[in-house]
Amino acid sequence: MSTGELLDIEPLELKFPFELKKQISCSLQLSNKTDSYVAFKVKTTNPKKYCVRPNTGIVLPRSTCDVIVTMQAQKEAPADMQCKDKFLLQSVKVNDGTTAKDITAEMFNKESGNVVEECKLRVVYVAPPQPPSPVPEGSEEGSSPRGSVSDNGNINGSEVASVTRSYDELQDKSVEARALIKKLTEEKNNALQQSNKLRQELELLRREGSKSQGGISFMIVVIIGFARHHLGVLHEEDIMRSTGLNSHNIFSPGVPLCFRSSGKG
Repeated sequence: MSTGELLDIEPLELKFPFELKKQISCSLQLSNKTDSYVAFKVKTTNPKKYCVRPNTGIVLPRSTCDVIVTMQAQKEAPADMQCKDKFLLQSVKVNDGTTAKDITAEMFNKESGNVVEECKLRVVYVAPPQPPSPVPEGSEEGSSPRGSVSDNGNINGSEVASVTRSYDELQDKSVEARALIKKLTEEKNNALQQSNKLRQELELLRREGSKSQGGISFMIVVIIGFARHHLGVLHEEDIMRSTGLNSHNIFSPGVPLCFRSSGKG
């Protein structure tokens, strides 16, 4: 931390976890130790490589301000991971009520009689943080036990037992799933067969009903015709008995088909 008269700066080294083809950022914190407004300005020896936001600003009395420095994605790694880039942070007291828009380059000009504090910052490349291991090294309290690999590369018995148990559980679940699928398939096929059977029976009943209705109508016609014929024969016999004629006389030549009842006239 820099302990100037105007600002405390933390940190004094800009540490970038270097990775190729990736933008990397780090932050600065500026703390105003005075009761006055303090203007600041950040410069770098390699402005095309870095982006500073904000690169100028105002730190209010007894307040802090964060500055973000972003290194653009790099295509090549530097030799020995060494960086010669540097930053310069300048600060100066300004009138109360001054805003960032009021800041000019002349404020940081020492030749104009302004009291300007300067703090140099160096850039350091560090190795990027390693992602956490999915399986923690060693067992902790409350965690499930696991096997370890011996020095000769062989897996111990507890590891084998754990893997075997997991495999058996998966096998059991697989067998249960296949049995359930088979049962559902059989039930589906049985339901389809029952549906087809019912449909066939319904069609057969419909056909038999149609035939039955047609047969009844024909029988009714036959019965009515037979009844009419029988009644006609009986009526003719009654007439012949009452007139004393027979069928031979009725149809003999010379006998008229019409007749009268016996009596004069």
